[in-house]
Amino acid sequence: MDQLPATFVQGFHDESSVRKMKYVSFGNTGLMVSKISLGTGTLSKFYGDLVETEGIKAVHLALKKGINYIDTAPYYGQGRSEEILGKALKDVPRRAYYVATKVGRYEMEYDKMFDFSAKKTRASVENSLALLGVESIDVVQIHDVEFAADLSVIWNGTLPALETLKAEGKLKHIGVSAYPMDVLKRVISGAPGRFDIVLCYCRNTLIDDSLKEYLKFFKSNNLAVVCASGHGMGLLTNAGPQPWHPAHDQTKQVCREAAEYCKQHDVELGKLAMYHFIQLDGPSTFLSGMQSEALVNINLEAFFDGLTPKELDVLDYLSKCIFPKIVEKNWEGIEVKQYWNAMKLMHN
Repeated sequence: MDQLPATFVQGFHDESSVRKMKYVSFGNTGLMVSKISLGTGTLSKFYGDLVETEGIKAVHLALKKGINYIDTAPYYGQGRSEEILGKALKDVPRRAYYVATKVGRYEMEYDKMFDFSAKKTRASVENSLALLGVESIDVVQIHDVEFAADLSVIWNGTLPALETLKAEGKLKHIGVSAYPMDVLKRVISGAPGRFDIVLCYCRNTLIDDSLKEYLKFFKSNNLAVVCASGHGMGLLTNAGPQPWHPAHDQTKQVCREAAEYCKQHDVELGKLAMYHFIQLDGPSTFLSGMQSEALVNINLEAFFDGLTPKELDVLDYLSKCIFPKIVEKNWEGIEVKQYWNAMKLMHN
């Protein structure tokens, strides 16, 4: 690119990488965001043990290489992700990045997991500002709205609270996230013009391409689309998913088979997944969790250099011979059902 982005800082960035990175208009926000963005759910115990110093180094490397959009949430490690990210950002010029966090989903215990109330929303944003060490958060998203007992709490509680905080200058743009695509469509349709950003995850992967159907709707609502988790929350990596992963057993089994095939051919399934993930036209940015410098390098390599002929052959084989065996492409409804069953048991 001829022009360096507004987030470029001489002396901080690796200029040649920044020039190679693609920057895309972020809906109607006026921001230009890097095509690859940094997810920090991995800066917590969700994805295994984390060495804090390694996580901080990964953040620094990602930013220096031209990534300028970072996503976190209070739920990731119950504040741990925001805390580690805040430590990393102390050494980064504020204009070098845009930071996004969330409200609505908090604790591991079912009875304290969700709170979409206006009061909790305000307290959460204040806490995120303190942990991240910033005066204003670029994007605050309402997290996993499919768990709300009724979407009216989002429209009448969470969203107005965020709009008030925006008017106070504590945040700049408002977004929404969910796993079920139809819920995202409903929540956006119920508050026309009030959301700037939509985050969809695990919906544009080697096993599920359902985001494609909804892109036109999102675009018609002038939303910036954050396409997250091309690795299917670890499902599409050689290491495999964490024990908590909600996918069906048969889906996990097929993905394990794919990972084994990759290992036999000395290929990383995660790199193939990343490459496939970023080919879709429409999303502004492709968000991927990276908790080590090695993962930052693998993901950026998939973007900057594409795949080797050998990797392309392996990807072709998986796409034709292994992934078509999957019966259930998504795990929609599984977590919501678990949540409401647990809540029912508690209140009986």
